[in-house]
Order: sequence, then C-alpha cells, then structure tokens
Amino acid sequence: MNGFAAVLVLLGVFWTQTSALDTFVVQEPGNDYVTGTMTIHNENHIVEVNVRSGLYSSNTIFDYSSGYIATRLLSRRACFILKINKEYIPELEEIGRLAFERQTMKEIYSPNNVWVQFQSGHSVFGNIKDWLRYGKHIEQLCSDLPLYKLVKTQPPLNARGCDNAGIPNILGIKICEKFN
Repeated sequence: MNGFAAVLVLLGVFWTQTSALDTFVVQEPGNDYVTGTMTIHNENHIVEVNVRSGLYSSNTIFDYSSGYIATRLLSRRACFILKINKEYIPELEEIGRLAFERQTMKEIYSPNNVWVQFQSGHSVFGNIKDWLRYGKHIEQLCSDLPLYKLVKTQPPLNARGCDNAGIPNILGIKICEKFN
C-alpha cells in the first residue's frame, strides 16, 4: 500500500507540472451539501475554487503571480483579501498534488486550516492602485464589493460566527470577525 501511495504522489507531482489546466471536484467528506470545483491554471499561476453550499457559498482565487488570495463570501456580500504566506499557504504545485491525492484516495481527510480575522467597519472599495496590486483575476472577482484585509490569527474559543472558505478537504480558510 505504501508503494502505491508513493506512485500516486509522484504521478500527482508530474501531472501538476505538465498539465496547464486541471479541474478537480472537491467535497467535504460526509457532507453531501458542500461541493465545489477547483481549477488550476498552471500557466497563469492561478487556482480558482468555487464552493456551492447555499447561502454559505464562496469563490476563492489564489493568485500566485500577485501573491494574494481573494475570497468572495455570498453570505457577507464582501470580498476578503489575504497575502500569500508560504508558512501556511501551500505552493501551487502542492495544491495540485494534494487535490490529485484526495481525488484518488478518497478516505484521506486531513485539511490544513488557516484562521484569519477581519475588522468590521474597516472595508474599502477597490481602486486602481488596489487592482494593480491584487491583479486582474482578483479584480474580476471582487469589483463592486467591499474589500476587507485578512490577518492570520489563532482559532477563537467560539468559532460559530466564522465563515468557511478555501478548498474543501485540502486547505480551509476560516474567516472570523474581530471583536473589540
């Protein structure tokens, strides 16, 4: 079994590097209501994630060229921006490898979670300077929505008010409002 897993990992690495466009169906194990798709655009260094979960749906773009992640949450009618930090956000190739592994070996469930927070009332609407910094893909996702900057934090004692985004079963982004 370990040899089979090693072959799958190697295939995932080579598959990610050679394919320009990969699409994966991602789903929370044991939860048929949360489904999504993840498309990796290797040439543009972009990962698009669309999660369908009713009111709690989200769209996320990992733009490795600009160095930012943007998440649009339907429930909050807002966009949240996070700077990519290699300490807790996997590289593009790693995301592709993890998605390939999860799709092939469905019983694996060990997502990494990144807890972030935003300050309510501190949003801005994107301007030309913001869109130059964040890139055109994030601009397309977030234009005409309030933008909140996210800051990494520790998991709160009560996470019931936090929103889920990111990539189901691979990288969870837990967005919480900061209370004073």
